[in-house]
Amino acid sequence: MNDTITFEDFTKVDLRVGTIIEVNDFPEARNPAYQLTIDFGDLGIKKSSAQITTLYKKEDLQQRQIVAVVNFPKKQIAKFMSECLVLGAVNGKDVMLLHPENKVKNGTQVA
Repeated sequence: MNDTITFEDFTKVDLRVGTIIEVNDFPEARNPAYQLTIDFGDLGIKKSSAQITTLYKKEDLQQRQIVAVVNFPKKQIAKFMSECLVLGAVNGKDVMLLHPENKVKNGTQVA
């Protein structure tokens, strides 16, 4: 386990559900990745780079709901600006996306 945080620390992390609306290859990335465009409802459209190519094909990601951190600062990755962090369970080089069990409204907060 990493450093212990307080509940107040945790409440600063804004976790939201969004739907992937576009997936592109990201050949400039250091490690194999996709460029994702994600609809977060009232929060708008955000982009993210995700190293999820070992388990997911581009067509499988279209219209898939995911969970992401939406209040990190933007991060430049090669020529791409990542605006959120898509969450997944990591097993070696495989990343399994976290997602709601049932479809929910885009932008729904995760608590």
